[in-house]
Amino acid sequence: MARSDPLAEYNSKRDFEKTPEPSGKRAPSANGNRFIVQKHDATRLHWDLRLEIDGVLKSWAVTKGPSPDPDIKRLAVRTEDHPMSYADFEGTIPKGEYGGGTVMLWDCGTWEPIAGKSAKDLENGHLHFCLSGERMKGEWLLIRLKKKPGEKRENWLLRKLQDEYAEPGDGLVERELTSVLTGRSMAEIASDKQGEYALAGKKDDAFLAQMEKASAHNSRKRKSKASAPLPKFRKPQLATLVDEVPTGNGWMHEIKFDGYRALVAARGGEVRVYTRNGKDWTDKFAPLAQAVAALHLPSCLIDGEIVALDSDGNPDFSTLQKVLKRGKGAQGATDALQLHAFDLLELGGQDLTDLPNIERKERLEALFKNAADPVFVADHVIGSGEALYKAMCDAGQEGIIAKKVDTPYRSRRSKSWVKVKCIRRQEFVIVGWKASTAKNRPFASLLMAQHEGGELVYKGNVGTGFTADDLDELAGKLKRLERKTPPVEIDKASARGVTWVTPKLVAEIAFAEFTAGGNIRHGSYLGLRDDKPAAKVKPEQPSPTSRDDAVNISSRERVIFPDSGQTKGELADYYEAVAPIMLPFAASRPISLVRCPQGRARKCFFQKHDNGGLGDAVRSVPIREKDGGREDYIFIDDARGLLQCVQMGTIEFHGWASRSGDVEAPDRMVFDLDPDEGLGFDDVKTAARDIRDRLADLGIVSFAMLSGGKGVHVVVPLSPGHSWDAHKDFAKRFAEALSLAEPERFTATMSKAKRKGKIFIDWLRNQRGSTAVLPYSARARSGAPVAVPVAWNELRKLEDAKLFSIDDATKLIRRAGSKSLAGWGMAEQRLPDL
Repeated sequence: MARSDPLAEYNSKRDFEKTPEPSGKRAPSANGNRFIVQKHDATRLHWDLRLEIDGVLKSWAVTKGPSPDPDIKRLAVRTEDHPMSYADFEGTIPKGEYGGGTVMLWDCGTWEPIAGKSAKDLENGHLHFCLSGERMKGEWLLIRLKKKPGEKRENWLLRKLQDEYAEPGDGLVERELTSVLTGRSMAEIASDKQGEYALAGKKDDAFLAQMEKASAHNSRKRKSKASAPLPKFRKPQLATLVDEVPTGNGWMHEIKFDGYRALVAARGGEVRVYTRNGKDWTDKFAPLAQAVAALHLPSCLIDGEIVALDSDGNPDFSTLQKVLKRGKGAQGATDALQLHAFDLLELGGQDLTDLPNIERKERLEALFKNAADPVFVADHVIGSGEALYKAMCDAGQEGIIAKKVDTPYRSRRSKSWVKVKCIRRQEFVIVGWKASTAKNRPFASLLMAQHEGGELVYKGNVGTGFTADDLDELAGKLKRLERKTPPVEIDKASARGVTWVTPKLVAEIAFAEFTAGGNIRHGSYLGLRDDKPAAKVKPEQPSPTSRDDAVNISSRERVIFPDSGQTKGELADYYEAVAPIMLPFAASRPISLVRCPQGRARKCFFQKHDNGGLGDAVRSVPIREKDGGREDYIFIDDARGLLQCVQMGTIEFHGWASRSGDVEAPDRMVFDLDPDEGLGFDDVKTAARDIRDRLADLGIVSFAMLSGGKGVHVVVPLSPGHSWDAHKDFAKRFAEALSLAEPERFTATMSKAKRKGKIFIDWLRNQRGSTAVLPYSARARSGAPVAVPVAWNELRKLEDAKLFSIDDATKLIRRAGSKSLAGWGMAEQRLPDL
């Protein structure tokens, strides 16, 4: 019988008259164990991992690239098999064709399963293998995730295992930005620039003909880019002030430079430098404009910050002002000014703003590869924002900017760009001054204001930070703006002895905080801001990080755990923090809530039906009841839904054993081990491990979870495909079989009279409509304990089922990403016959 063609899908998706990709023919390599990774800028930037198996390349699209950190798991989406000839492909797939975009050969080498394993393990949903590549080395693991109802794609997880090649963070994809074949960057591949390696390594006539053709094409492209006009100014993207550093590998972090924001348009020797409001300040920044012109860049629009360094070598706003006052021809001005570019908005007439942040930054780095002092590309780190923030604050710097790695550029203020400041710095409008008794000082302090609600509001006085030059400059400017009436409402005491001025001057002020009355405390003058009009000066209020859809939690100080003191606000903060690790188990699943509006010690009640009063993110699904009627049951999809439930007094979340998309298809079985009062936790742990072993004898993988009460839940993930009757029947018969085998230890009967000295294996949670507490749910019990997943080897050492509380969110998040809990609660397995 003929074997099906594994490359049929590959060939059917491509028109080889239009794409330079090779057609699909099965042909194993000499050794049969090649692997490659191709960096692919298609709809979204990703890395394609391909392993040679049976004469083809088995392929996975790794969304954020492989990480050498064992604590970081990467989503890897299975794609169609590719031919072995694809292992040498590098180039550009035309726009409009399948996978259209730039492809780089990012890594290559050989692979092999670890001893005792084989490529056939893929069929069972896992592969433990070793790589010997130029970049990826050592042990790696692929694990298939369980499909959700209606999900078509096959999702896997790729992670590095701990060995001598493991390292923390995402340094691998951050530092390796060129092809292992030609040494080119993505930008160079996109523009068809050929590396010397490619020509030296492939001398055959066909290849040289291809190079000649590409060279001609490249020449036309260069001409096209050179002929593109000088880009026009566009409004920059602005960052939102937040009160803490965002965490995770979805953020890239840069230094917040203490200078002037600038948009630089360049085209060969023609350069224009614009302020953030579109003022042409090319003359003011002439030395930098000349430095950019010397690079002879193609038509491009660059976003960045212009700074001047103080005597300690740090960016300093006051020093920048002094340089500007000296004028463009002043001695030393060229050395003092620097441009730190951090974004690329246009290149060769192409708008790049819809590309992901990290791809724009990479193209910027390729564009500026020959740049030198005073033109720089701003460095960034992915993740590790707290470490950068601490380093900047320790060095006396302003703070950091954090940007979401995968977002486009938008000309407005956004929470995809946020700023975290070490000290408070804001802009204020000068509305008056008070006289000084000192002979060499024209004023003692300046009165400040900001626009709020359409009018100027007084914000207090600033009397420090002025140099002699500042005093002279300000005295002249203030004299010309004097007026008789105050431009702000102010009490008589504060207005005494004030000379008022028309509110046109904008000053940047550093200060410790605002007082209870809203005034500046310990303010220090930094300089005037000529790049921002006074009418746009408003207060900057820190926003909670990453809360685009923030839920207002009222009565945050209400104590809901009276014995341990935790409040409603602390419970909400816990659920917001753990939402990313809880939602994979809680989202899109009918749930019942334990609501305790007055706290856990008062009246609590279950709610499973939607009454319409919980919030717009708390959704409902109609479910058939036993009497044939239908009722709307609650489910949630996101953190906002979690928090809206908490706002309405929810402490606990219990879930069905099926998803809201198909409530008749159970996908999880739970055996709740409930010990009699006379038994200790050691008895429960031993029972849980024994149940694990009995399930393993049936070919079933199970997981352990501390209930947050007295017991342990043994959790069995299952692939949908069986009925509720079969689900319930298996759970019941399994529990009864254990109780018959060891009647002195177990009972499958709820009766307390028959539970004396035994552990009740509660199988009843596996009936249609029954629920079990969800992983990471808080419990309405003394001390605010939490239901927590644990590894089987970890369970042996634990002394209690309620070791963690809502105070341990940070610890729980860290644990969830650990090697021991990788893949917890995930397995593709069918319900066996019993």
